[in-house]
Amino acid sequence: MLASAQSRRTLVIIPALNEARSITRVVEAVRGADGALDILVIDDGSHDETATLARQAGAQVASHPFNLGYGAALQTGYKWALAHDYSYVVQLDADGQHDPAFLPRLLEPLHQGTADLVIGSRFLTDSGYRMDAARNAGRLFLQRLLRAFGGPRIADPTSGLQALRRPVIEFCCRDFYPSDFPDIDVLLVLHRRGFRLVEVPVTMAPSPAGRKTMHAGLKALYYPYKILLATVRAWRLTASALRS
Repeated sequence: MLASAQSRRTLVIIPALNEARSITRVVEAVRGADGALDILVIDDGSHDETATLARQAGAQVASHPFNLGYGAALQTGYKWALAHDYSYVVQLDADGQHDPAFLPRLLEPLHQGTADLVIGSRFLTDSGYRMDAARNAGRLFLQRLLRAFGGPRIADPTSGLQALRRPVIEFCCRDFYPSDFPDIDVLLVLHRRGFRLVEVPVTMAPSPAGRKTMHAGLKALYYPYKILLATVRAWRLTASALRS
């Protein structure tokens, strides 16, 4: 029993940038969902009390001296998990959009050995989640782009609610992993390298009102161009690796 419990050690990682308003509530919700889970908040150069409040709520904290980007924050969490001998990682956002009550659902396929990466999807079933027309068009664009390059069909390709087995954690610590925002390029690489990607239905709260999104303003114009280049690069990298 002890060996089994040790083999299922799970770390919840929460990248956070200036999330003092919500981080206490998020950490407490994770602890309420499963008190046995360890929690690491990655403070990505916040200028507010995010790190202090996360510690007070019972989480461990890894702090970047300045903002490195969402992908870099995730990699910090992955490397922490490897260094501390965790078998699984669950990642969720610090703004309260993701419900920790779904963590057991994400982990179940990993425990059963039927998946290597599990994505919490808002769109496998009618969860009541609604996107505006522009964001929904972007989701469909990413879906089709991923399929066009030989990737799997993913209903919710932008979901940040994910669970990973240790082999995926190790793989995502490599240099290919983007420092800004891991997107369908990462899903494509993982799929083409033989990892099993599975979606499970979840519900999510809407993004908090007034919160800046990662692709707001001029970034919304640059983003489709950037992700197209990143996906082409991912396809070429994996094509070379598969031939060798």
